[in-house]
Amino acid sequence: MAEVTKELQDKAYEAIELAKKSGKIKKGTNEVTKAVERDIAKLVVVAGNVNPKEIIMHIGPLCKEKNVPYVLVESKEDLGAAAGLPVGTSSVAIIKEGEAAVIVKELKIKLSK
Repeated sequence: MAEVTKELQDKAYEAIELAKKSGKIKKGTNEVTKAVERDIAKLVVVAGNVNPKEIIMHIGPLCKEKNVPYVLVESKEDLGAAAGLPVGTSSVAIIKEGEAAVIVKELKIKLSK
């Protein structure tokens, strides 16, 4: 997984918050994996501080195979907060962008470079 700047991480959190309000998101490794496999995930965000790493190791290669952009963020606690959870989460997938469509498109462009 590529090293992601603080700016991209903040954009990813913002996209999740907007999609949560106006679109649809999936939270947790199992839900995210299913969303990617079913070709409904538009953007995947994965926390880097998950232990053990085996929980999330398959998500990066799966996203590459399905051509889904993914962002690695530092904190599962921040990711959980962005998704509206009282606890941390290992990963989140945006499946309906809603108002986050512009940010998701921008992230796709930046991540494809």
